Amino acid sequence: MKRLKIACLVFFCVFSFSALAQGPRVLVVTAHPDDETGFSVTMFKITKELHGQVDMAVMTDGGGGFADSQLGAVYYGINLTDSMVARTHLPLIRKQEITNAAKIMGVRNIFFMEQEDDYYTLDINPYISGKNWEIKYVERRMDKILAERQYDFVITMLPHPGQHGHHKTAALMGIRAVQRFKGATKPIIIAGSPARADSKPVEFTMLEGYPETKISPTAPSFTLNRAFRFKENDKVSYKIVADWVISEYKSQGAIQENGIHRTDLEVYRYYDLNDPNGIVKVKKLFDDLAKSGFAAPTK
Repeated sequence: MKRLKIACLVFFCVFSFSALAQGPRVLVVTAHPDDETGFSVTMFKITKELHGQVDMAVMTDGGGGFADSQLGAVYYGINLTDSMVARTHLPLIRKQEITNAAKIMGVRNIFFMEQEDDYYTLDINPYISGKNWEIKYVERRMDKILAERQYDFVITMLPHPGQHGHHKTAALMGIRAVQRFKGATKPIIIAGSPARADSKPVEFTMLEGYPETKISPTAPSFTLNRAFRFKENDKVSYKIVADWVISEYKSQGAIQENGIHRTDLEVYRYYDLNDPNGIVKVKKLFDDLAKSGFAAPTK
């Protein structure tokens, strides 16, 4: 009887720990190391407060990110503003930077697709066509990742026309992987974008020529307020977490100064290709995020 009681107690403890650890499973799909900074607080709260699992799939090697590397060049002692030098050293540097950032956010795995970060353009065609990127290779890897990991949610950047061609292609890679998924439970895919509280929301319904990017006209948008202040005298907010993440990208000076640093909100939209019933699940996710950690007091 004593052994039975001990066995039951052990089972209860293991079961309780497993239940506690079973938070949402999420894949974040981006183009470059540092793109995830727009979702960093959502990722942090999912892993640290909801006890979920977050992975990242990063499309490019980051070798083209030398336009704002003046201070990074001083920090690393390498002339990162020279394109030839940067393309030799930046891929490894940015892998280390995103690895450091991932530790802060509690990311489990980073899947590097190693596509060339060639140049800045709004044109999606050289990449999605397979001319500049090995699209078939990326598709095979994305299919394998989704099949093996069984995610509840996939997050992409919002593929609006003003986005970098790499960003739009990365979003399409995520969307099309979910479309192809043949598992029992298809993950819900949403598009995220950072915003300031005083800015006008980005108007987006669909990327022209790519109907799979259509946003559901009936679903609400979902918002995480990273600027919510707590503790005595309201002197702390989750923007501190975002700054921790941003600070890891020494080679990318612009994100310390631009809108990512000044982001107040992380706004997510529901792709129309999802089952409409999934809206309830996304709402629950963001309700749980709002209630977790240092939540706003209830009235």
